[in-house]
Amino acid sequence: MKLLVTGGCGFIGSNFIRYITRKHPKYQIINIDKLTYAGNLENLKGFEKRRTYRFIKADICNSATMKKVFKRIHPQAVINFAAESHVDRSISSPSAFVKTNILGVSILLNLSLEYSVKRFLHISTDEVYGSILRGKFTEKNLLEPSSPYSASKAAADALVLAYNTTYGLPTLITRSSNNYGPYQFPEKFVPLVIYNALHNKKIPLYGDGKNVRDWIYVEDNCEAIDLVLHKGRIGEIYNVGGQNERQNTFVIHKILKALHKPSSLITYVKDRPGHDRRYALSLTKIKRHIGWTPRTSFESGIKKTILWYKNNTTWLKHTQTGAYRSFYKKYYSKLGLTEP
Repeated sequence: MKLLVTGGCGFIGSNFIRYITRKHPKYQIINIDKLTYAGNLENLKGFEKRRTYRFIKADICNSATMKKVFKRIHPQAVINFAAESHVDRSISSPSAFVKTNILGVSILLNLSLEYSVKRFLHISTDEVYGSILRGKFTEKNLLEPSSPYSASKAAADALVLAYNTTYGLPTLITRSSNNYGPYQFPEKFVPLVIYNALHNKKIPLYGDGKNVRDWIYVEDNCEAIDLVLHKGRIGEIYNVGGQNERQNTFVIHKILKALHKPSSLITYVKDRPGHDRRYALSLTKIKRHIGWTPRTSFESGIKKTILWYKNNTTWLKHTQTGAYRSFYKKYYSKLGLTEP
C-alpha cells in the first residue's frame, strides 16, 4: 500500500511512521511536512536511507504544491496528522490554527476526491467534545470545543464527515486522548515537565492543578490508528483513549519523584481561559468494531518516556531554539516566571 502521511515529522506522525514501518515493512510511505518548529527531521533520522520511505517538504495549505504531490504519487491512503495543536498558541494566534486545521484539511479532502484515494484517515482529538465532569464521551456526543484549537479541529471533523456524506469519499476519523512518549516537542505538558525538572527550572501549573486528562502512550495510539485504517468502517469516528485518567498535579509529582526532584519546582499560575476540567472517552465502539484496547499503563508508559528523554538530551537540546524560544519567552513572562 502507498501511504501519504501528512505531518509525519511531528510527534504522533513520526511515531506512526516508525510503527507502520515495523508492522508493514513493504508499505511505501510518503511523508509530507512543512517542518515548522515542532516538525523535526531528527524524529526520523536514518529513514531517508529506506527505499520504501520518501520525505517531501511541503505545506498542506499550498494547494498547487499539494496537487503536484498527489499527481506524482497517487496515494492509496492519506493519514492526516498535520495540525497546529498547542492550545496556548491557539489562544494567542488563532488564525494560524484556522488556516492549517481547516483550510489545509479542505485541500487534502479535495485532492483525495480528485485522485480517488481509497481511505482518508483524519487524526483528531478528544478536545472537540469539550469538558465532561462525570461519565465519558461517546462518538455521538455533541461537540462543544472550548479553545480556538479544539474549535478548528471540530470544524475539520465536520468537513471530513461532509465529504463522506456528500461525495462518498471513504473517510475515517480517530479522536485520541492526551498522547505522551518519545519525540514529543517540549511545549506539551509531559515533556515540558521533564525538561524543566531535569534543569531545575520552575514548572508552571495552571489553576489548582486538578484538571483531569486521559493519558495514552503514543505507540498504543499508533496501533489503534493502524487498525482503524485497515479495519474501520468507512464514514465512522473512533475514540482512542488510554483509560489512564490522572490529575495534572499527579502527573507532575510522578515525574518529579522519578527524577528525584523537589515539589518546590511547581509554581501555580493563573488558569488559562477556557481550560477544560476533565476529558474522558468511551472506548466501547473501537473495542466492538475493531477489537482494540490500550496496552500500556500510565505507570509503565511514563517510566519509558522519562528514560527516553534522559537518554536523548541532544535531541532535547536541539528543540530549545528558534520559534520555541521566542514563544516561551513571551509565555513565561506572561505567567510571571523566568523562562526555562
